[in-house]
Amino acid sequence: MRVLLVEDEKGISSAICQVLKKENFTVDAVYTGTDGLDYALAEIYDAIVLDVMLPEMDGFQVLKKLREQGVRTPVCMLTARSGLEDRVRGLESGADYYLPKPFQMAELIACLRAITRRKEDKPVMELAFGDIQLNQQEAKLICVTTGQSVKLGTKEFQLMEIFLRNPRQILPKETLFDRVWGYESDAEYSTLEVYMSFVRKKLSFVGSKMKIRASRGIGYSLEEEA
Repeated sequence: MRVLLVEDEKGISSAICQVLKKENFTVDAVYTGTDGLDYALAEIYDAIVLDVMLPEMDGFQVLKKLREQGVRTPVCMLTARSGLEDRVRGLESGADYYLPKPFQMAELIACLRAITRRKEDKPVMELAFGDIQLNQQEAKLICVTTGQSVKLGTKEFQLMEIFLRNPRQILPKETLFDRVWGYESDAEYSTLEVYMSFVRKKLSFVGSKMKIRASRGIGYSLEEEA
């Protein structure tokens, strides 16, 4: 399960990340409401843990904008505010669970499993653009015109998922790197170029007319071949 953690207190964020990773969650941590919104809009997460008191944009604003954009990713809100009015506001804004601080890590884990259970029970949807589909259950890239398919590695899958959710848009290198390798990764940016090469080869292998184009000094976009 992949989780986005939006929490500005880095000590708390680090503690939550350590516990979730021990429970085999993949966690991306960001520290401002603006970054939280940007990451969440990619719709690559199974759940979002969202603090209320955040710099730049508070959690209520982030959640409201997500729901207005049609993002239905389950959200667990964290806050030091335990009053009824705040809990009601969070739930009415579209939160799936409201967890007051301080909380036990076991309760957070139970919350995440609960709010994602309904989503996991639904049929897996396939992302598609042009002549390609991404089967999320089997992590396969499929060309609908040739019938060919190929298995994707974890990073390849994450890159293709982002591209298919943002077709024809130039995605900055920094954005792609942070969303796939994580905000605090020690990997080099050249790693992104290597994986772009892998993804291009697999698009070619299945016979797709879709191409990943590089815009020098800016980023990459998924487009149909002219």
